[in-house]
Amino acid sequence: MVTETDLALGWRRTLHVYDTGEDDARLTVLWQHGTPNTGEPPAPLLAGAAARGIRWVSYDRPGYGGSTQQAGRDVAAAAADAADVADALGVGRFAVLGHSGGGPHALACAALLPDRVLAVAAISGLAPLAADGLDWFAGMAPGGTALLRAAAAGPAALKEYLASTEFDLNQFTPADHDALTGDWSWLGEVAGKAIATDSGGHADDELAFVAPWGFSPGQITSPVLIVHGGQDRLVPSSHGEWLARHCPAAELWLRPDDGHISVLRSGEAVLDWLS
Repeated sequence: MVTETDLALGWRRTLHVYDTGEDDARLTVLWQHGTPNTGEPPAPLLAGAAARGIRWVSYDRPGYGGSTQQAGRDVAAAAADAADVADALGVGRFAVLGHSGGGPHALACAALLPDRVLAVAAISGLAPLAADGLDWFAGMAPGGTALLRAAAAGPAALKEYLASTEFDLNQFTPADHDALTGDWSWLGEVAGKAIATDSGGHADDELAFVAPWGFSPGQITSPVLIVHGGQDRLVPSSHGEWLARHCPAAELWLRPDDGHISVLRSGEAVLDWLS
């Protein structure tokens, strides 16, 4: 069972928090959700996590669901929010798992909370825009390229783009569509909730991805797992390969036949790795 609460922070900020709350858990995993999603722990992995003695904690990033917007936040801001959530729930040390837009935010937690984060896994996540030696847009679907170029042009350009453009489902591979209509249909549900309740979270995520992150992947000292689909059209696998080369203690799982969503079918193996 997932319990939901609101955590009051300073400057009239609230984070909407989720917790599966197992008292006898062997490991707590903090989930960093994708963009645009809300923060519910991943339903397709709940049973597998329970079998492994894993407790999930998570939250809606600012501007999504029940969390107050924090305009101008960078990727690094996720670390302070994660620490506040863990403190409020009485969690000392924990692992972090992020998918898609949650990947950079998961890495931020590992880089900036080295005494608390035991290990981190990032699935289908972007590398920094300034990544040395990476052709950042190469292999990215036209819709994703246009969205992130609009973000790089600034808030006004991004607002106009989001208001005038619908998401292009052709960015997903056939394997992604199979996952979205099958075992990972839950992602469509949380994306729908995020869009319905969005108070700036989506735009703030996109702006943060193309701005300086506030940390370097090279700062991370805990074990890192990078998981990426070789057919990913939203975030090309070259991003995962770059991250794996630049995180000091990183392992790369490249799934050549998977896309951005179907790679989540590796989720239970990722939980084993985190455990």
